[in-house]
Amino acid sequence: MFVRGGSLLELQAILYGFRVASEIYGPQAVTDFEHQGPFAEWLWPQLGRSYSSPLGWAVEITKAAEAADASPIDLFFDLLNKFKDERSPQAR
Repeated sequence: MFVRGGSLLELQAILYGFRVASEIYGPQAVTDFEHQGPFAEWLWPQLGRSYSSPLGWAVEITKAAEAADASPIDLFFDLLNKFKDERSPQAR
């Protein structure tokens, strides 16, 4: 998938658009990437926050990556892999 400029805001928009299109044209997709969905709720403690951010996961990961002098898209996929690993049946 091409994400213009490696921007997480672009990725978030693509995922949101996919979900909206699936609601219209079906079948309805269930994603973990809603503004306060499962990924976001899991993410906040990972970023050292005890509360959710109104800015959303894309902005907060981008800010964390900039603070660590890292690529936001790389940090996103690192966090996504950790999220998936923790939710896998083997981890339960």
